[in-house]
Amino acid sequence: MKPQVTLYTRAGCHLCDEAKQAIAAAGARAEFDYREIDIDGDPALRSRYNEEVPVVAINGVKAFKYHVETKELLKKLEARG
Repeated sequence: MKPQVTLYTRAGCHLCDEAKQAIAAAGARAEFDYREIDIDGDPALRSRYNEEVPVVAINGVKAFKYHVETKELLKKLEARG
């Protein structure tokens, strides 16, 4: 079963754009399901992650906030896969 990578993001977030690039680069080297959720569309998510975006979760567990590096993401995917 492929790991699930979820990016909690919002519009106009430059760190979120960097996270998307790192996730895309990891996707070229590892298989995982990916979904992106805009926290501003859900009051509970906005309350939870407002000061932390971008947040990346792997299989529902927070793995990164603010900065995502492709190499570290690949390591965590391998450890959790």
